[in-house]
Parts: sequence; C-alpha cells; structure tokens
Amino acid sequence: MMPDHFIGDALRMELPAIGYNLSQRLAALWPTKALLEGMDGSFNVEGYAHEGHCALVERPTPHSQRLAHYLGTEHRPLYRAQQTLFEATWQGHSLHVLVMHWSDNMSAPYHFYIAADSLRVAEDFLMAVCAWSMEVRDEVLVFDSGHWHKDPELFAAIKGATLDNLVLRGSLKEDIHGDLDAFFAARETYEEYGVPWKRGVLLVGPPGNGKTHAVKALVNALGQPCLYVKSFRSQGPDEFSIRAVFDRARMAAPCILVLEDLDSLVTPSNRSFFLNELDGFAGNTGILTLATTNHPERLDPAIVDRPSRFDRKYPFDLPAVEERRAYIARWNGSLRPALRLSDAAVDSIAERTDDFSFAYLKELFVSAMMRWITARQREQEQRAMDEVMGEQVDALRAQMVSTVTTYELRPDDTSGYFPAHLGMRYGPAHGGMVFGSIDERDIPL
Repeated sequence: MMPDHFIGDALRMELPAIGYNLSQRLAALWPTKALLEGMDGSFNVEGYAHEGHCALVERPTPHSQRLAHYLGTEHRPLYRAQQTLFEATWQGHSLHVLVMHWSDNMSAPYHFYIAADSLRVAEDFLMAVCAWSMEVRDEVLVFDSGHWHKDPELFAAIKGATLDNLVLRGSLKEDIHGDLDAFFAARETYEEYGVPWKRGVLLVGPPGNGKTHAVKALVNALGQPCLYVKSFRSQGPDEFSIRAVFDRARMAAPCILVLEDLDSLVTPSNRSFFLNELDGFAGNTGILTLATTNHPERLDPAIVDRPSRFDRKYPFDLPAVEERRAYIARWNGSLRPALRLSDAAVDSIAERTDDFSFAYLKELFVSAMMRWITARQREQEQRAMDEVMGEQVDALRAQMVSTVTTYELRPDDTSGYFPAHLGMRYGPAHGGMVFGSIDERDIPL
C-alpha cells in the first residue's frame, strides 16, 4: 500500500534531511528494488515519454503536484511535475520514478528517484532519458530563468532566415559564413597542430543593422546544433546559470552557442566566472560561441581584446547608400504592384535615408503602407507610393530629431539609461547617437 503522506512528511523536514529521508522511505517501500537517485536537470522523463520512448502513468497516491506553464495564447498550458510519482514502462521493464523539487531559498533543484529490478536497468534508463534530452535535433534550445527549454517558434524563425535575404556591406556575409563553415570542417587540422578546436566570434554594431538576422541565417546555413542564451538570471547566482550553459554546450558539441546582447549578459559580478567558463581549464572543444553586442564599449577589455575568447569581430555598421538601395529594392519587390515604388523612387529614397538603419528602413516601408491604406479606406484618390514614401521619409526624420531633442543623452552621462520604449541608433548627428521608435528585437531583419 502506497502511503499518501511520505512526500509531505519529507518536505516538512530541514533541508539537509529531505533527500536522505526520501531515500530511506523509498528503500523501505520497495525493498526488492534497486534505487538510483539524482538531481540532473537533463532527466526530462516527461518529455521522453511524450515523444513515445516510454510509457509514463501518474500514480494517484501520494498526492501529485503539477505546475502549469503559460506558453502563449496559441498553445494550451504545459503541465510539469513538481512532486509526482510515476509508473514507467520502458523496453519491457517496469520502473517507479519519483520527481521532486524543493527550494534552498536560492533555487529549486530537480531531484529524481528511479526504482528498478536492477541497478543496471535503472542506470540504462537514466542514460537513455538524459541522452535524449541532451540531443539537439531539429530544434533550438533556449536558456532562460535558470532552465533550458525547446522553442519551436524560434526554430521556425531560424529556418526561415537565409543569407540570401540578408543585405550587408560588400562581401561581409560571405566572409562570415565562409569563416564559420571552415571552422566546423577543420577539426582534424586543429588537432594536428595542437590548436584548441573552438572559436569565439563577435558581431558588433548599432541596433537594427542585421546582427539578429545574421545569427539566425548563419545557424540555419551551418546546420549545427544551436543553444541560445536569453539570460543568466535565475533564482540563484548567475554562476549557476553560466555553468549550466557551458556544461550543456560541451555535451552538445560540436554546436553553436549564441549569446545575444553580450553586454547585458555579462556583468561586473559574473564577469570572472564567465571568463573562466569561456576560456578556463574546462575544454570547450567544438563550441562556436557566436555573440552580438550593440555596445562594445560596455564590455570588459578582457572579453573583447583577448584573441582566445573572441578572435574575430565583424562590424555591422549603418548601411551605406548601396546597401540601402539593395534593401529597399528587395522590400519593394515583395509588395503588391500598387504599393511598389518606381525605380527612380528607389534610388531617391536610398539617397535620402542617410543614417537610417535597416530596422528604420523597415519602419519606413511599414508606416508608408499604413498611410497608403488609410487614405484608400477613406475613399480618397489613390496616391502613388512614390509620393507617400517621400513624405514619410520627412516625417520619420522629424520624429527622430524631435525624439533626440527630448531624450538626448548629455556627453557626460555615463548611466547608459534611455527610455525603454525607444530603440537606440547610432549616427554622425547628436554625438553619434540618435533614437528611433522601435526596438531591434521586434524587427526580424
């Protein structure tokens, strides 16, 4: 008979005693079984069962606690075990699996107990579940709030991003792709000459100029497993998260570890630990660390100036007139005929949009189309897009100037603060910095 209270009794104990008490109770409950205990977050037994690799049945006793996770309006909530006992069937074996969480006031470690007919069966089950969980198949792993999760929407965005629809200066995109592709193909050469097979590449430049799109397109083109870090912040110290990120990357290698907005991820308090994981005693064989930053001046020189950490830095500057013309022409070609600019207007708009980022050029198109559609809905005479777009260039420039007048940073202001609803862009005016009305992260360049 399964006692209904042993989980509750254990959780009321002092922290050091919880795990030991559970071990004692389970050993007494299943005296003929081998008991395997662990606290590795890679043991995602529910995901393993969901994919059909084992059968998992939730026991009615003791009381099962499950937490609901909101995944957005287009998905049903995801329920995950918090304190739950399962009966598992795997490869003809019957197992008991207890999933537990208890907090140490800093984090809520994931604990599990596996009871099987033999220790070998329990170990094999553990290894099968963890190996499946660690494998990055046609998906992308995202690290946020101290945990890994698979993000189908981000993976779909990556699969939709190509180098063909990325506009960069000169041969920049070919140079980056060739460089990174050669790295993954050169393992034997690195090993032959005793050079650690790892790379660090940093994409540098103001917001809205293609870094995010470039990362997605490169991940898509290179075809390697991708691990994406959204934040190191969690209930515990950043060090726990940083170690979890690099441990997972080492297991998934060869892989691409994406650190977007590196200047916001690395802080004075976690910098030393981050550097040790990036370039310390632990080997990072096969890991390509692909990072981006809008503010290289905020990064410690120990990160950007030491070649063994980020050995290549690629600039993503504001587009020159040729890049603007190519971007505008590409946008223009994707529109319905009535919304398209004439060839002469494409050239004119490219000339008139000096200091516009790619993101701001996109806003130019979107806002001009909205004005064109609004006018048509009001049953006004249909206007040519050439005229509407020309007026919108002037309107956006006036908005930029007005915004800078209101929010311009003082030359001696080192706080780095700016209003959260504004997207910061760089340019020759206003001390090299102007503000727009969009955030680069909202624009799929």
